[in-house]
Amino acid sequence: MKLRSALTALALTLATGLAATQAIAQERFTLRLAETWGPNFPIFGDATKNMARMAEEMSDGRLRIRIDSANKHKAPFGIFDMVKAGQYDLGHSASYYWKGKVPNTLFFTSMPFGMTALEQYAWFYHGDGMALMQEVYEPHNMLSFPGGNTGIQMGGWFRKEINSLEDLQGLKMRIPGFAGEVFAEVGVNPTNIAPGELYTALERGTIDATEWVGPALDLRLGFQQIADYYYTGWHEPATELQFLVNKETWEELPDDLREILRIAMRTAAYDMLVHSMHENAGAWASITEEHPNIEVRTFPDEVIQAMFQANQKLLAEAAEGDELAKRIVDSQRQYLDNARAYTEISDRAYLNTMAELE
Repeated sequence: MKLRSALTALALTLATGLAATQAIAQERFTLRLAETWGPNFPIFGDATKNMARMAEEMSDGRLRIRIDSANKHKAPFGIFDMVKAGQYDLGHSASYYWKGKVPNTLFFTSMPFGMTALEQYAWFYHGDGMALMQEVYEPHNMLSFPGGNTGIQMGGWFRKEINSLEDLQGLKMRIPGFAGEVFAEVGVNPTNIAPGELYTALERGTIDATEWVGPALDLRLGFQQIADYYYTGWHEPATELQFLVNKETWEELPDDLREILRIAMRTAAYDMLVHSMHENAGAWASITEEHPNIEVRTFPDEVIQAMFQANQKLLAEAAEGDELAKRIVDSQRQYLDNARAYTEISDRAYLNTMAELE
């Protein structure tokens, strides 16, 4: 009888444990994501939709993500605060938007004269990038993950041609992040304006110039209708968006759903990079055919040199006053030096060879 009772008790224990495991496995989670972009915003908004779709499919419906665009939550630049406070579980935005709150966040979007998208992704996933980014966001109750890259961004739309440093003095330009600080050093008055207000600001003369992304997204906002000069990029060679995750939400998820969310974010981020390339190529062909008034320009050498010197000065100042900033700056510089040496004999050499054949 004692043996039978013991076996019965063991069977009940195993059954209870199995039931609990099955219950955990079937537990469903619905997370809320706030994005900086408006509803159905192309490429950027596609990244969040792709991530949510993959998470739901891979989890067999156990992990669902509801997306609220800027028209819903009314705070396109409030993502940091809303995710930090737990008002939203997730966010999709750009890290350099938070430089006024936490200056070290700006290093994780793109830096002037910095890494290309391929180099930067290598730094994130195989260098120190992810660990340093988490060190910045950890005190704010959040995790940050790469959220999609635009590739190199164009230098902006200008209503007047820039021929010298004099032409930049007092110029009002929408340009965020570290590049805005660099431009300020050479006489520009930088400002940040929400995407939905950019066309009107440029049209009415509230600003004299604006950078946004590249041909695919710029054409949709209509800048080609009010500005003739389109400058090549220097300021954001690898603009990475971000997924923010509330730390408490992350810790409440079972291990398998955390991994599913991580994979969905990483895959959606990569897909946004190739999607950007595809759309920009098509849009550029459209510009050359349908908008012959647009003149592509590269900033004069004296302007580029002045901006490069300003960039070096600002980086040195940031590193001098903040130990964590110094580690980030040093890590990026060292990784760029190593990666660029190979880029030079691979990508650049190939492009130079192809240019000679044309």
